[in-house]
Amino acid sequence: MPLPYRNSRLLRRSRVIWGSFSLWRPRLVFWCGALAIGLVSVGFARLADLAQKAFAGLTASSEWSFLLPLIVSPLGFMASAWLAATLFPNSQGSGIPQAIAARHLRHEEDRARLLSLRIAAGKIALTVLGLFCGASIGREGPTVQVGASIMLAVARLSGMAQARGLILAGSAAGIAAAFNTPLAGIVFAIEEMSRTYESRANGLVLTAVILSGLAALGLAGSYNYFGEASVAPAGLSDWGLVLVCGIGGGALGAAFSGSALHFGQRIRRWAQPQPLSRMVALAGICGLAVAAIGIVSGGTTFGTGYEQARGAVEGNALPLHFFVEKLAAGFLSMLSGIPGGIFAPSLAVGAGFGSTVGSLLGTSIALAAILGMTGYFSGVVQAPMTAFVIILEMTGDHQAVIPIMAVAMLGYITSRILSREPLYHGLSRVFIAAAVRARRAVEREEASA
Repeated sequence: MPLPYRNSRLLRRSRVIWGSFSLWRPRLVFWCGALAIGLVSVGFARLADLAQKAFAGLTASSEWSFLLPLIVSPLGFMASAWLAATLFPNSQGSGIPQAIAARHLRHEEDRARLLSLRIAAGKIALTVLGLFCGASIGREGPTVQVGASIMLAVARLSGMAQARGLILAGSAAGIAAAFNTPLAGIVFAIEEMSRTYESRANGLVLTAVILSGLAALGLAGSYNYFGEASVAPAGLSDWGLVLVCGIGGGALGAAFSGSALHFGQRIRRWAQPQPLSRMVALAGICGLAVAAIGIVSGGTTFGTGYEQARGAVEGNALPLHFFVEKLAAGFLSMLSGIPGGIFAPSLAVGAGFGSTVGSLLGTSIALAAILGMTGYFSGVVQAPMTAFVIILEMTGDHQAVIPIMAVAMLGYITSRILSREPLYHGLSRVFIAAAVRARRAVEREEASA
């Protein structure tokens, strides 16, 4: 074979190989991003657990150490609020509203103000700080913002133009890895994040959930968030739980979400003249109140509430007033503006509400706790499919599929009647409005120049 001909064949082959690499490069970067979400989620979970244990050890180290939260919590809340406002802006709160808002923004610069690797790092650090100070917050909502931030960075590195779809995929992967609930991650992306079915984003969401889930399984193993439950309605009183937990939980969830939107708006107006100093002061007041509630409750309202919720799912009755105390602590933690989610505290409130109902009616505590979680969570987020799937995957209670579905729908309908605007979407409007104002200010400056 002549040498020029052989060289031309080698050149053609090399072009095919390089062309193939450029074709696969975005996919490889995307897969690495999905795996990174799983790894970061597991690391985040372990840091959060260590922070809660450290706080519990600090407050139980001596006879009078139970009063330490009166000092630690206000100072920690204030430090977290100050750091969030100065070093990590837009890291406040759950993080889910920021991810929703970013999907509605058209300009990359506007999205980058809500989702970035810097914000993701701050979100993790400040959520862990909040848990170390006894805040009634969770890590699951923040994991959504972290996952969406990682995927938006993937879009920039790989040159993929599907930013909205990648944000959706990162959010779904974050939920799936945080709770070890892959189906719930997919449903959450469709029902809560996008509020519509987007066929073009299906492949991205499914692939991200699978890869992040595999990474999380590799580190943490296979487990159910609340262990295994196997309870079902056995009598008329058990079926009465469906109505009470559905309607009552939905009304309680609507009260929480409606109050959060109402007071959040009033606080923003009040803080406007001096936003930094006033929000830091508010965080300190909220931290002091959370500490007082925690001391009165014997420490049960500090942190995520995971242990209390799991105990109720296992059939151990919680104090009758636990759900009221936990709701108050979670509400104050949210109003303080520190980074932290409401998923886990909401599940604890729902489990406490169900436990109280079950104790009063003389029914199964485990079943009542599961239905209470479903009704309240569905009422807070107004996403019945997500509530049903996530509770089913976290408890593994397949014998109560129909009751859980019914409670999720009753909770949603009740909440929708009482509070017309879903919590996360109502909060996302704040970030969208801020981005629009910032964009208009830049355009005016450019026009005047």
